[in-house]
Amino acid sequence: MLDPHTGHKVAGCLILLSLFHINLSAGSSTGKGSQSHDDMHVIHNNQLDLREIVFVIQSQSNSFHVRQAERRRADFLKQAHSLGEKPPVVLLSHTLSNHEGDWSILPLLPNLSYSFGKNSSWIVFLEEETNVKLTKLVEVLAKFNKKNEWFLGKPLHDEESTIIHHYAFAENPSVFKYPDFAAAWAVSTPLVVRLANKVKNEPLKSDFTIDLKHEVALYIWDNGNGPPLTAVPELCTEPEDSHETRHCATTLRTEPAPCGELVNKEDIFVAVKTCKKFHNKRVPVIKKTWEKDAFFLEYYSDYADASIPTINLGVPNTERGHCGKTFAILQRFLSGAVPETKWLLVVDDDTLISLSRLQGLLSCYNPSEPVCLGERYGYGLSQGGYSYITGGGGMVFSREAVVRLLDSGCKCYSNDAPDDMVLGMCLNALELPVTHSPLFHQARPEDYARDFLAHQVPISFHKHWNIDPIAVYNKWLKEDLGGKASDGLNENAKTEL
Repeated sequence: MLDPHTGHKVAGCLILLSLFHINLSAGSSTGKGSQSHDDMHVIHNNQLDLREIVFVIQSQSNSFHVRQAERRRADFLKQAHSLGEKPPVVLLSHTLSNHEGDWSILPLLPNLSYSFGKNSSWIVFLEEETNVKLTKLVEVLAKFNKKNEWFLGKPLHDEESTIIHHYAFAENPSVFKYPDFAAAWAVSTPLVVRLANKVKNEPLKSDFTIDLKHEVALYIWDNGNGPPLTAVPELCTEPEDSHETRHCATTLRTEPAPCGELVNKEDIFVAVKTCKKFHNKRVPVIKKTWEKDAFFLEYYSDYADASIPTINLGVPNTERGHCGKTFAILQRFLSGAVPETKWLLVVDDDTLISLSRLQGLLSCYNPSEPVCLGERYGYGLSQGGYSYITGGGGMVFSREAVVRLLDSGCKCYSNDAPDDMVLGMCLNALELPVTHSPLFHQARPEDYARDFLAHQVPISFHKHWNIDPIAVYNKWLKEDLGGKASDGLNENAKTEL
């Protein structure tokens, strides 16, 4: 049954349904997800209207991201107006209901099926940075028989088994393809309807949401019972002004985000969590790489070592969780014992980070708002769970967010509780959003698809396992004297910040 709040909001969007009609040939085949390449391109008399496509922008409730999503929606309206037609349905995912788990897509499917299952043919998901050429996209979708189940996107694959994907397909990681959300991805309505029924009738098997694009693809594929991802070369992640995008229906925005000047170094306080056994192993890596870019930085340990120096917060070291230490850091941040800054960055001692890129990213956010920023994970999202910032990639808090967290009485249930998850529970109880940036990474570069990183200017990576951390920093995060990204980055990615 449609959530009454969702029903009201989605129904309002139906007014936007277009009569825009494009007479294009559609592909045909038979069987679920088993269409051959030749069958797909057989010419039929089927026609695809723009009003048959529902666009869902994977938006967020933070004010900066709302503005970004609204600009993307305005672009759809502008394109439709230039064609002399009424606009398509464009939904912002964060507005569809009050359910925290909507960003994980699968909980949204029953509502999308209820509202659009009978009068639409495609649901197209896209990110705030994704440019869409409407006429080209309709032309592309018209190649596929809309009566069959389709899962379309730009495929990514793992080159080695990775912890963020639970070491799936360990014998041949490259065999499984999942979509790059930045290129947009599409599901046909018959598939949406079937998946919606499955979501309603069968509880999701995993409690954790880690890499959403991979997990959505696994759910759709369903051990071979559902369709695999079909590669669509017109779904692209090249910059919109590239000469290689003539065939593309989607591209990435090339202009910088409409933000102000870089946040000053003096506005960021950096807290590094460490312990005695890593003083001589991990701390030297920080000192050789990114420590010099911090104006205010303290190392917090279970042992005071004047040579670093470290500060003993009186919290014993734990093998996992570190909740007690993190909350002691939050309290110290507000205590007057450290300089008063607008932002707090909490990292592990094996976090590799570009503080200069973080300064650029933070210029997009208002520190007077309760901002909690990093790589977002989820726990129990389909059963009323919560989102949290995974700690290894770095957790960024505005001063206002720290004030609200501590004023709420939020605290650890034990010193070794998982700090990031406890903070997530507290933020959820306070109805404060966790803001996601894909530029933070909980794992190493090797753990992410090469094509995914190719259009990024990453801010952080995490873990020293089986890598040379200084070499990784120099390749992926170090800036040259001109303030540009290092040679290890794809040149086309440099505008994404």
